[in-house]
Amino acid sequence: MRTGVVALTAQTGRRERPCSSPPRLPARFISVDTSPTPAPDTTTRAGRRADDRRRASTAGSTDTGDAGSPSDAAVRPTTSRPATARTGSGRPAGKRRPVTGRRLDRAGPTTRADDTSAPAAEPTDGRTPVNRRRRTVLLLLALTAVTSAAALVLGLLSWAPDPPEPSRPLTLAEGERLAAVRVTNLRDLRSGVRVTAGVDAARIELVGWVDWSRSLLYLDVGGPGAGAERGLVQRVGAVLVVRPDPAAVPTPAAPPLVPPTDRWRLHRLAPGTSLAPVLDLLLGLAADRPDATRAAPDSGARWIARDTVAAGPVDVLQAPLPGTPAPRATPGGTSGSASAEPDGQARFWLDQDARLHKLVTRLPGVGPVTVVLNRTDRPTLHPVDALGGRPGLPRALTDAERRRLDQLPARLRAKSGATLTLTAPVGTDTNLRAAGWLNWTTRTAYLAVADLGVPDRRTLLRRDTTGLARADLPAGAAGGGTAEQPERPPLPPPAGPWRVSRAGGDAVSVLVDAAVAAGSVGPRGTAVRVREDVADGQTVDVVEVGSAGTRLRYWIDRDGWLHRLELHTDADAWAHLDLRPTVVPRLAPIPRPAAPRPHPAR
Repeated sequence: MRTGVVALTAQTGRRERPCSSPPRLPARFISVDTSPTPAPDTTTRAGRRADDRRRASTAGSTDTGDAGSPSDAAVRPTTSRPATARTGSGRPAGKRRPVTGRRLDRAGPTTRADDTSAPAAEPTDGRTPVNRRRRTVLLLLALTAVTSAAALVLGLLSWAPDPPEPSRPLTLAEGERLAAVRVTNLRDLRSGVRVTAGVDAARIELVGWVDWSRSLLYLDVGGPGAGAERGLVQRVGAVLVVRPDPAAVPTPAAPPLVPPTDRWRLHRLAPGTSLAPVLDLLLGLAADRPDATRAAPDSGARWIARDTVAAGPVDVLQAPLPGTPAPRATPGGTSGSASAEPDGQARFWLDQDARLHKLVTRLPGVGPVTVVLNRTDRPTLHPVDALGGRPGLPRALTDAERRRLDQLPARLRAKSGATLTLTAPVGTDTNLRAAGWLNWTTRTAYLAVADLGVPDRRTLLRRDTTGLARADLPAGAAGGGTAEQPERPPLPPPAGPWRVSRAGGDAVSVLVDAAVAAGSVGPRGTAVRVREDVADGQTVDVVEVGSAGTRLRYWIDRDGWLHRLELHTDADAWAHLDLRPTVVPRLAPIPRPAAPRPHPAR
């Protein structure tokens, strides 16, 4: 190192002075301590290093070394001097005041002692400013929360709801909506319905649908007061059929959309039952013209309140029930009404389109009644077979349909025979079931008939060319089975009190006679096609033939086979006889009593 300095001096003619300041790194390599712990005090140590460098520089400029050259001292390392060497002034290096802001070397960068400042004094309470700020913010948030909670409690204690609007007479628009309720129901055709009628043990509950366009109800009846009507119910007009289910759960559910085909029977509601007025109320909610009298000023109709249902906001109106007769004057000068008039006025939940969503009223003999309508639940309803089945659009027969009807007798005789099953709701107290055989070759029918009202008795019926014979026997002696599904009659026919007549006018006799006649129908122009249906998995045409007050329907498939015969009964229901081709056993004639022998004359 020293040789290099001497050579450099010889070349340039100038004496190079070694740099006394330590090398400085670029700013990007300088690390900054950002930890919260204060840095140690380096002022005294920095001052000592500056003194040592200054002393080394001064000594280098006066000491020429062995060669007598000043450059020898310049290149002598300063670290060889003891740390306790004295300066030119005779003061120990460790005792000198730190140099601040004083340039140590004109040619090199300077180092200031104040670049490393002393740390700030720690707070006497042990908390830094950051902790104090955090604590202050938390205190402010807690104070805000407590203030808000106190204000909320005070507001709830002092709040009172706005008083409800008082009831008032109907406006013109409200009166028009009330008058159009029944017309709107008829226009909408159908609706889902849920009804609760009565209280406590007499309460009944209904769930199902109402079809105002066809006066059809299809409901599931439940509740503690359902009684014998528990189960499924269908009503068309005044005809009511039930499918009792005593084992059903008390709470009703929506009935199956496609009703079951078996166990339906005509039913007459007992006097005083609460079901009859409720069914009348549901069917009475439709009409083909507005009822302006209900919204008249003297009707007592009033606006009660506003409410909200699942379909949206509604108005609650109080008015007489639709279809109730107006009060009429009595001989004593007072006003009276029919016994079916409800106790008090009803309340209607109506929307802006005159649709009824809820009805609350009281019916005499029933008590409070609540009707809730679901206007979006509007499936197409299918009446059961006892009520005529699905509706159709009657039209004239096509040539193919007429040809199949004309050829029906020949086709039936070619089949020889069939088994038959009869279901005949002939009266509100008479529901018949039958099973047996039919032979078109001998023109004979033989069957056992059961009455649901008398389950332990059977009536054997035999029809042949000589007429109609009947015999009443116990169920066990007549084939057995249940009243709902009786067995076929015994062969040969048992001996018994057979009653013989030429013809019968009851529904069973008419159906059996029509079946034995092998499809011989009336005049050509009296037959119409009612609808298309399905029987035994086959598509059939339902053809109705009416003559002399008797309406018969023939269910004929596309191959010309007769699957069913239907008869419209006096009870406004439909009895039907189902036929299935089979090999029929020999139907022996009934035993006839032996003729008494004449006594010889004496």
